[in-house]
Amino acid sequence: MALVASGTTASPAASAARGVGPLLRSWRERRRISQLELALRADSSARHISFVETGRSRLSEEMVLRLAEHLEVPVRERNALLVAAGYAPRYRQTPLDDPALGPLREGLERLIRGYEPYPALVVDATYDVVSANRGITMLLEGVPQRLLAPPLNAMRLTLHPEGLAPRIRNLREWRGHLLAQMERQLALHRSAALRELYEEVAAYPVPRGAREAAGAPGQVPYFALPMRIEHDGRVLSFVSSISTFNTPMDVTVAELAIETFVPADPATVEYLHSSWAGESREAGRE
Repeated sequence: MALVASGTTASPAASAARGVGPLLRSWRERRRISQLELALRADSSARHISFVETGRSRLSEEMVLRLAEHLEVPVRERNALLVAAGYAPRYRQTPLDDPALGPLREGLERLIRGYEPYPALVVDATYDVVSANRGITMLLEGVPQRLLAPPLNAMRLTLHPEGLAPRIRNLREWRGHLLAQMERQLALHRSAALRELYEEVAAYPVPRGAREAAGAPGQVPYFALPMRIEHDGRVLSFVSSISTFNTPMDVTVAELAIETFVPADPATVEYLHSSWAGESREAGRE
């Protein structure tokens, strides 16, 4: 699957109307940081932070960015803070298909292809799949075509009762893990689109007879919660790892995440490598 453009645009007018003070207070409260603690981190004073939040003091552009950094405000929302404070946005939002991001796209494609036969994919801030390797394609075998129509969404594909959900042996645990992951993101990002997606997938019914938990008696203990999924009469086990870019300077890049699925047991490793070798032999005969 190839990389495609994605992302949404914040409303500068809405941010400016609110003012930077209430926005900063909202982020501070969301992070559960006192005015004094924020002041110490940002080399300021609690009095100054209080004046900023109530609109009695004007912030410099540098101070807006410094507070945003200490509050771990996402890049997209840092632009909103700057606009609310009367400054121009600092961070660009380059479409993923822009020639300027060509090296990034090529690097991501090489990265996830190099991870084969293990599954790997790239998603945006609302879990739309922008690239995936053949390991992911293998797991999607048998999913109805209507669920595979663009834009593919990783959460929908996984939790939809006609998607991967009926084949996930520890669905209740894995579903709980994914929903908790989205809840943590919603606590960090003010995203209406992510909230809408969460409400949609959380409302999906759990298929009747949802399978056993990952830690059922007699199973080998796992080092992390696995996704145990049926494929071609076997049960494959994976744990997932998510990577993001360090210090991104572009909204689009900041919101990309690379998810890789690490085999959680020797049987999964053996099956994936044997299947990969079989496909390679078939391709060589063509």
